[in-house]
Amino acid sequence: MIYQGQSKEELIVGLRKINQKHTALQELCDTKNIEYKRALEALKFSEIRYRRLFETAKDGILILDAVTGRIKDVNPFLIKLLGYSKAEFLGKGIWEIGILRDVAESKEKFMELKQKSYVRYENLPLETAYGRKINVEFVSNVYSENNQEVIQCNIRDITARKLVEKDLIIANMELEFQNQEKEKSTLELTKAKEKAEESDRLKSAFLANMSHEIRTPMNGILGFSSLLKEPGLSGAAQQEYITMIEKSGARMLNIINNIVNISKIEAGLMEVNMNACNISEQIEYVCDFFKPEVEKKGMHLLITNIFHADELNIKTDQEKLYAILTNLVKNSIKYSCKGFIQIGCSIKGKFIEFFVKDTGIGIPQNRQEAIFERFIQADVTDKKAYQGAGLGLSIAKSYVELLGGEIWLESQENIGTTFYFTIPFKPEKAIEPAIKETEQLAEPMIDIDNLKILIAEDDSTSEKLLTLGVGKFSRQILTVKTGTEAVAFCRTHPDIDLILMDIQMPGMDGYEATRQIRLFNKNVIIIGQTASVLSGDREKAIMAGCNDYIPKPIKVDDLQEMIRKYFKK
Repeated sequence: MIYQGQSKEELIVGLRKINQKHTALQELCDTKNIEYKRALEALKFSEIRYRRLFETAKDGILILDAVTGRIKDVNPFLIKLLGYSKAEFLGKGIWEIGILRDVAESKEKFMELKQKSYVRYENLPLETAYGRKINVEFVSNVYSENNQEVIQCNIRDITARKLVEKDLIIANMELEFQNQEKEKSTLELTKAKEKAEESDRLKSAFLANMSHEIRTPMNGILGFSSLLKEPGLSGAAQQEYITMIEKSGARMLNIINNIVNISKIEAGLMEVNMNACNISEQIEYVCDFFKPEVEKKGMHLLITNIFHADELNIKTDQEKLYAILTNLVKNSIKYSCKGFIQIGCSIKGKFIEFFVKDTGIGIPQNRQEAIFERFIQADVTDKKAYQGAGLGLSIAKSYVELLGGEIWLESQENIGTTFYFTIPFKPEKAIEPAIKETEQLAEPMIDIDNLKILIAEDDSTSEKLLTLGVGKFSRQILTVKTGTEAVAFCRTHPDIDLILMDIQMPGMDGYEATRQIRLFNKNVIIIGQTASVLSGDREKAIMAGCNDYIPKPIKVDDLQEMIRKYFKK
């Protein structure tokens, strides 16, 4: 500012300062103007870049009015995704274009978008203009634009990702299932391995036991047979040695029969032959058979049979019922040395329940489940050696199940054991055995000491035994080795009184030979004999035309008694 009284020099200096300030102010204004222009350019560039991103974004973008919730802007990706035109978006509420179609829910969620600066829905279901249902990830932010609050919504299509996730879930479930199956298979393999090891142990024990069981009677047979050759042997000694040979042979035969029966059971070849059976007769027959052996041990054999007269006869497999009772009684005799053995039965509903009770050593609790397994005995520790291969109870169990029943036991150590088993109760009227029909074919009895006998046998040892066994009944003994020869011989010798017909011969077997002989000779007595132990062999022989049947090994006394039945003395 210039004041009066100042000198010229002072005025010049003042004017210079004013000019300098003006110049500085002008420069400042120019700088600010440039910065403003730059800011405007930057803002314009930012808007262009944002718009470019908005237009080219691979996610859907919506700009909503924060007050009304109406759409202010939408990018091309969302237009294409939902299938509406831009005009159909602008000014609409989000619930009108496939987003949150439920109005109440949409308004509630809009208030959430408005009140929170950030909202995220991970899996929001949408529906396009074409009715296609998709899943999206929804994220919203609130910000100011031209002094107005707006809401920007970013929408990402995650339908494909959800499908992949679903596939992954399914794959994981399958993998988990496979892992479970693998664990199950591993467990089964472990159990199988343990079972195989147990099986190997049992087989080893069985082989050792079988070796002992077979060698022991063989030792008796061969040993006493050798002693019979000694010169000067007394008659009493001879009879003693012969008795020992017979006992050893019977023991050997029992072992072989058990092994054959188990083999047939395992192979599924064991047949069931149902016929009339008298319960009382079966039990009494078993008791009569074992009574001497039981009394020899100083024990008693008792019968408890609760039946009415009209209930005595049932339909079942008589041979298998006999085998079951026999195996159970033999087991009781083996493991008992004092007291008694009791056999009985009673009707329980649709079943007959049998029991065999003893006062023997009993079975430990931990052995009771395994006692019916093959090759297992109650005492497997060799504390005491018991004769037998450990097959009897297994055979009994298999037979009971074949007949349609069950078997179980109750036992207490040092007190005794009771075995129970059931078979279906099927009442049956008593019928005459089939043998009676064929007996009628025979002529009136002739002199038993003057028989003409034909032996059809291909084994020379068996032929020799039969020849010696029937020698005292014959006036003439003839021999053939095949079924064909037997038929031809009978045609040329119609006066033959008795035929001992081996069932298993080369070429024509004994069944067919018997059938052909019966075509022209219905009176000759034919007794079938075989080493086979298949169930039903007796019935097949009778059906073929035999008068009777005897299994090998043949006991000479039994054969002679059978011959006496058909011829008078």
